[in-house]
Amino acid sequence: MASEAVRRLAEEPVDHRFKGLPPDAEAAGLTVGALAAERRNLHTGGFTTPVLTLDAEALEHNLTALGTYAARHGLAFAPHGKTCMAPQLFERQLEHGAWGITVAMPHQARVCRAFGIRRIFLANELVDAPALHWVAAELAADPAFRFTAYVDSVRGVELMDAALAGRGAVVDVVLELGAGEEGRTGIRTDAECLAVADAVAAAPTLRLVGVAGYEATMPGADADTVRAWLHRLTALAAELDKRGHFAGTGLDEVIVSAGGSEWFDAVAEVFTELPELSLPVLPLLRSGAYVSHDHGWYEGLTPFNRHPDEGGLLPAFRLWTQVVSRPTPGQAFVNAGKRDIAYDLGLPRVLAVRGARDGVERPAAGIRVTKLSDQHAWLETDADATELEVGDWVALGMAHPCTIFEKWQLIPVVEADGTVGDLIRTFF
Repeated sequence: MASEAVRRLAEEPVDHRFKGLPPDAEAAGLTVGALAAERRNLHTGGFTTPVLTLDAEALEHNLTALGTYAARHGLAFAPHGKTCMAPQLFERQLEHGAWGITVAMPHQARVCRAFGIRRIFLANELVDAPALHWVAAELAADPAFRFTAYVDSVRGVELMDAALAGRGAVVDVVLELGAGEEGRTGIRTDAECLAVADAVAAAPTLRLVGVAGYEATMPGADADTVRAWLHRLTALAAELDKRGHFAGTGLDEVIVSAGGSEWFDAVAEVFTELPELSLPVLPLLRSGAYVSHDHGWYEGLTPFNRHPDEGGLLPAFRLWTQVVSRPTPGQAFVNAGKRDIAYDLGLPRVLAVRGARDGVERPAAGIRVTKLSDQHAWLETDADATELEVGDWVALGMAHPCTIFEKWQLIPVVEADGTVGDLIRTFF
């Protein structure tokens, strides 16, 4: 059931903040909820191009796929909220069995709290004093709120402890194990892990609750190196437990967490081999890109490609653009560019053309995006390409959900017949 805060999103007015929405809806003073209730057709209901959409069936399919996968493998699941930053989708993820929501930054945690999220896993170091003051206040105000953050240095522990002193709260932390010598953040050596763990034990404002990391930052990661790192992570949990770091702290369970959208199969495999600890273990998966999937990047990397019997994901995004210029037989321009399109992991793919004359959608054969300007995509067309003329709508598929979501504040959710049945609000 949607929280009151999420329900209030439907009360926002349809206005100029939101790209692609019908101007007549704004003129009529409609709210977002009222527009969704009208169930307009995306192509004939006044929506303007460019407009980013989510496919309703693909969205539900993906939510079910990862929820089912995690349950099947005995994994708790805290999907990474920084992917979509959409409280409506957070709630749907929780409804599909998620334990909580992962974030990367304090402002993302604040969005989660504003929409009632009770378990937040901050997969990053947190040494910002004002943010720690906010965390302490939230913990003090709500005994049911659970917050966990990374630590990877003695200095970081010192900064956290100083910021939290006298705030009346104890913050849970996990040691972040670096993914290789050339990885991103995280502790590199076993000796450093023990030193940081000892520093946490000596800090009255902190409590060590487990270990975590992110395997995909490992340069040249492959199945063998990822599994080796995961075994090191589980061994670290066992060593800390053996040394008594989890005893006498009031813990009910030890968190062992990893797993983005590329290697959750390896996480599932290695976490089943976790040695028995003195407390139950919460094996926590944190994949985020699955919710929308994509065309190009995660399409090629998802573990479901290696294990099709386990399920699969569907790309849910379509960016509908319109041909505004056809200056030569081999060239066309549509009205979306870098301001609208994710392009950090490759140029978009042309998926379909919807004829302006007949309203018929057909596959886009022989049409490619070759370049992006700020507000235009450059299309190259073969001699035998799908017919394309000024006014036609062109659907683009893009890679990297994180940089797709962040460019759009309100995203229509479109059913198979073109009906817009919902609108997803993002907070970036």
